[in-house]
Amino acid sequence: MNVRRLIPTTAVTGAVALGLLTLSACGGTSDAADKGSDGKLDVVASFYPMQYLAEQIGGGHVAVRTLTAPGVEPHDLELKPRQIGELADADVLLYLKGIQPAVDDAIAQAGVEHTVDAAGLTSVEGHGAEAGEGHDHAEEGGESHEGHDHGSGSGTDPHVWLDPVKYAEVAEGVGAAFAKADPDHAPDYKANTAALVKKLGALDTEFETGLKNTATRTFITTHSAFGHLAERYHLEQEGISGVDPESEPSPARIKQLQDIAKADKVSTVFFETLASDKTAKTLAADTGLRTDVLDPLEGITDKSRGTDYVEVMRSNLAALKTALGAK
Repeated sequence: MNVRRLIPTTAVTGAVALGLLTLSACGGTSDAADKGSDGKLDVVASFYPMQYLAEQIGGGHVAVRTLTAPGVEPHDLELKPRQIGELADADVLLYLKGIQPAVDDAIAQAGVEHTVDAAGLTSVEGHGAEAGEGHDHAEEGGESHEGHDHGSGSGTDPHVWLDPVKYAEVAEGVGAAFAKADPDHAPDYKANTAALVKKLGALDTEFETGLKNTATRTFITTHSAFGHLAERYHLEQEGISGVDPESEPSPARIKQLQDIAKADKVSTVFFETLASDKTAKTLAADTGLRTDVLDPLEGITDKSRGTDYVEVMRSNLAALKTALGAK
């Protein structure tokens, strides 16, 4: 996965070492059986999709801290030595490997017994031409682009939370991890997990029904974060800049997208709230398309179209239905 402004490995390693040395000097230790002073399970979540799971499943039995503040692009997160040192005090660390390199390195060295990698709780595939996606527009009366580059680059697509079914699988794994870390409240974690899975199942049904019949199956977005969602609901994602929304597309890619938009009767170029909309608006102006927001839900801010995961996902569904010409 391409990410932005990666922290050099040596810098991360040094920061981790400093953080752990600071913790050692204070005499701190990590023991999953010892909960915080308020009696709650201390959970550290890497960014919003993990925070939401922790809060929904943990309920009143957990105290959740997130490493990524609202409005901060998760890929760009830089951890301070203090934050890294405090990781070892957590009862549970919840993250998604592959989306935040600085977090991956710090968590790997924190040594917390109950460390949960969401990427290991469901299948995380690659999306884009290198992963076998692509479609032939010649059948639709346009120039053939079979096997064209969807802009997602190599590797896997970590945005599994945008597929409610995969997100539910992650939720079940998180619920089991909480029950293991805090067996006294295992029945509550199990019940909360079941309630969340049911809610996500209902959301999946809304997407399946809402996107079943559309005028086009293709959407263009600045950030190729929606591969799992597109695969789930039989759509075609065309990313302008791949998994890194701040990378610049080539002139050839722009021309290709213009051809695709014409062939597939695309009406909208989507952008996101946490990244620049400049490229999306330029492409839209050049092709006579409109722009709209499709939120990858990496964080909730006052610009988000909703206050939590489910609300924003429903806003995404409404935007897709309009853009795709849902019937």
